[in-house]
Formats: sequence, structure tokens, C-alpha cells
Amino acid sequence: MSSEVVIRCDSIGKAFQLYKHRNDQLKQILFGRWKQFYHPHWVLRDISFEVRKGECCGIIGRNGAGKTTLLQTICGITTPTHGEVSVLGRIAPILALGAGFDQELTGGENAMIGGAILGLKRGEIAARLPSIEAFADIGEFFDQPMKMYSSGMTSRLAFSVCAHVDADVLIVDEALSVGDAAFSLKCLDYIRDFARRGTILMVSHSSESLEDFCDRVIWIEDGMIKEQGKPAEVLAHYKDSLGAAHEETEAAEAVTQPTPLRIISSM
Repeated sequence: MSSEVVIRCDSIGKAFQLYKHRNDQLKQILFGRWKQFYHPHWVLRDISFEVRKGECCGIIGRNGAGKTTLLQTICGITTPTHGEVSVLGRIAPILALGAGFDQELTGGENAMIGGAILGLKRGEIAARLPSIEAFADIGEFFDQPMKMYSSGMTSRLAFSVCAHVDADVLIVDEALSVGDAAFSLKCLDYIRDFARRGTILMVSHSSESLEDFCDRVIWIEDGMIKEQGKPAEVLAHYKDSLGAAHEETEAAEAVTQPTPLRIISSM
């Protein structure tokens, strides 16, 4: 692992605008200069960390903790409300697989567009198209409109495109369960191979995957970094917190459980 910083997040905060009434968004556009018509919902709060070249860094946290929003910010899909993100090199974002595909175009045509979006030149994509097709392994559907695809086929194609863009940084968001077991193993093999030559930032709910792949794990809780460090230590603390939360939920449910009525009959 190099000392060169590839990903740097400096005090990242992200808030989404929540509107109570349907017309408030229009009011915000017209009169937002003088009055605020929305309630800010903070998903990320002052997130700061660095990922060095050659490092595999995992991110864990409960649903809604802000993990996917953080990855989207790093990939440039969404902009932070405050703070700065810097990334050195080309990113292959294996998240929201296939979200940008055109359903009327064929798999091959979408592969060309996807490769261009990720920074390849037209000639480079065309030269790699046979390999993209072979990796996706969707047969004759590669030349059919994507509106005929299943969700698994779409994910296969999207992963295959990301695997052929010569990326420096791989961003993975729970993309390891695409398609059948054989294809999932192919994806895992690709990620293992990439880890030997590139930098990986991955989100997963699988403690086994994070311990297997990662040099470091960051625990996100309520949009903030709760803890970061060696995978075994952070994951153990995270599991303990889940167990404690489960016990608190059960205790709360027991308290709120209505007392059963006792019917006493007199003779």
C-alpha cells in the first residue's frame, strides 16, 4: 500500500430538501432567496477520511446510515452540501447497476455509452466490446433492446462494463450478488484481482466479505463516522451494537404490549 492519498473526504455534509406541502418546492424556486420553504434532512454530517493507493477500505452501517449517499458523493453522482471530495484517477462505480442505461437501446449500444461515461474513447470501447459481452454472458440478449432484460441481466452487463474501463478506483455498493452463483463468483474473482493493483472502497452488510477483502473498515452511524480501524475490531463493536439495539427493541415491545384481559365468571 502506497502513502499516496487517492480518496480524500474533508468535512463532507449532505442534506436533502424535504417539503411539507406540494407547492413548497415551487415556492422555494421562486422565493427561496428571501425565505426557506423546506426542511433540511442531513444524511451525512462532517465525514472526513482518506483512502491510500492500494488500500481496500470497507464501509459498514445500518440501512439509512448514509453509506450509499457517501459513495454517490465520492463518485460525483451527487454534490455535497458542504465539504470537499477529491479523487485521483479513474473511478469504476459498481453501484446503482444499470441505472443510466437506455431501455430502448441494445446491450452493446449501452455498453458503448457506459464506457464513454466512464472515460474510455470510442475506439477503446469498441475493441473491448467482445470481452464485455463474454464477461456479461447474457447470450443473444447482448444485441437485443434492454427493455427485454431481467434485472439480473442488466446488472451483469453493468458490472461487465465497469470491469473493462481500466479504473484506478473501484467503488462497490452491495454489487456482489448479481445474477446466479457462478456469476457472483466471477465478480468476486475480479474484485480480488483488482485489489492487487488498484484501490477499493466497498459497502457491504457481509462481515465475512469485509474481513476477507479490507485493510480497514469505517463504521457509519447516523451520517457520522462512529469508528474506523482494523476490520476485526470495528466489526466486533458493530455486531455488539446491533445486539444491544435488538435487546432494546424487544424490551420496548414488551413494555408496550397490552396486558391480556382476565375474564372472571361468577356462578
